[in-house]
Amino acid sequence: MNSWPSIPLRELKEYQFPKLKLINSNNQSSTLEGADSFNMYVCGITPYDATHLGHAATYLAFDMVNRYQSAAGSKVEFVENVTDVDDPLLERAKRDGIDWRKLAHTQIELFKSDMTALRVIPPSHLVHVTDSLEIIENFIKLLDQNGYLYKLDKDFYFSVGSFLQDLPISVEEAVKIFAERGGDPDREGKKHPLDPVVWFAHREDDPAWNSSFGLGRPGWHVECTAIASHYLDQKKSDPILQIQGGGADLKFPHHFMSEQIVKAAYGRGFARDYIHAAMIFFDGEKMSKSKGNLVFVSELLEQGIDPMIIRWALMSGHYQQDRSWSEQLLFKAISEVTQVRAALAQSEVAEADPLIRSIINDLANNLDTPTALSRLLQWANSSISNPQVNQSGLVSRAIDSLLGLAL
Repeated sequence: MNSWPSIPLRELKEYQFPKLKLINSNNQSSTLEGADSFNMYVCGITPYDATHLGHAATYLAFDMVNRYQSAAGSKVEFVENVTDVDDPLLERAKRDGIDWRKLAHTQIELFKSDMTALRVIPPSHLVHVTDSLEIIENFIKLLDQNGYLYKLDKDFYFSVGSFLQDLPISVEEAVKIFAERGGDPDREGKKHPLDPVVWFAHREDDPAWNSSFGLGRPGWHVECTAIASHYLDQKKSDPILQIQGGGADLKFPHHFMSEQIVKAAYGRGFARDYIHAAMIFFDGEKMSKSKGNLVFVSELLEQGIDPMIIRWALMSGHYQQDRSWSEQLLFKAISEVTQVRAALAQSEVAEADPLIRSIINDLANNLDTPTALSRLLQWANSSISNPQVNQSGLVSRAIDSLLGLAL
């Protein structure tokens, strides 16, 4: 599937790039090797609503990984999915009296325009679930062949019981979260409450496709594993991916189930590191549809907010720390971007090399964008008070490549 327009990155070959250190979901520091190739899978949108700032912050975080690894010389293979058939999408379409395909299409196009505005580098493959049904069906067949699939009424479930020694929380807590996030732990007849469905039998007027498992559609967890493995598996690597990424709300059950499903299918691990972006709050409260306090990227853009100011504001907090969006944050970002632009508009500025090297080191340290932006502000102030060299263009090109800021 076509993603959004590509973004050319300025080369920074004259600079040394330390190995990127990230903190994984086990709160352990992990160093990414400076390999010729690097692969990453990020869980994409379910297109039943516009891109809110929580989504945007997540995709900006992995855009920073993509930018750093690319600048460091790696050939990045980056796959992102679009869950364009799922319960939330179907429920929203029925509620609004709109065809689910039309709803998905409009929201996917809006998502692409938001990502383009925010200068997020597009993935190598942006993959629709509805375009991947044969891939998913063949993956489910592997689960069946290896004895991890069972039928309940007309649905098919993955038997996770053999893998629960890797459960990061208690079974009781896991069952509670599983129920809150799309699972059905109380269904009678299941071998274990945490078993996830991998193929839904056709129900009423829901969309459905023919398969060897009957008329129906795939379950959430198996979609990502099948798509990621199809596009990124080199058939010999263990684990298959270097990074599986997404929001912190995907740690369990989604990423846990993904790991176990791949083990069952291939006998190999799914990802070397699971990296998660934290939550965005609004004025101190968690953003949610029920509270009606979601802030959408498209609405900010319609209000005339410069997308680079949105990007700056989101990067002013660390990607792995919960943080709050507010008018004060937005106004602060406007002021800071204005300062940097004023410096970049000068022919002479403070020296560029120390700034660029420091920003590279900040990013290598678990994508420390708050410190990097602080350094950029200090440089801007020094440039205005004590300009020395004609290097504003060098700084402009570097922050575009490294931080995605086209100022």
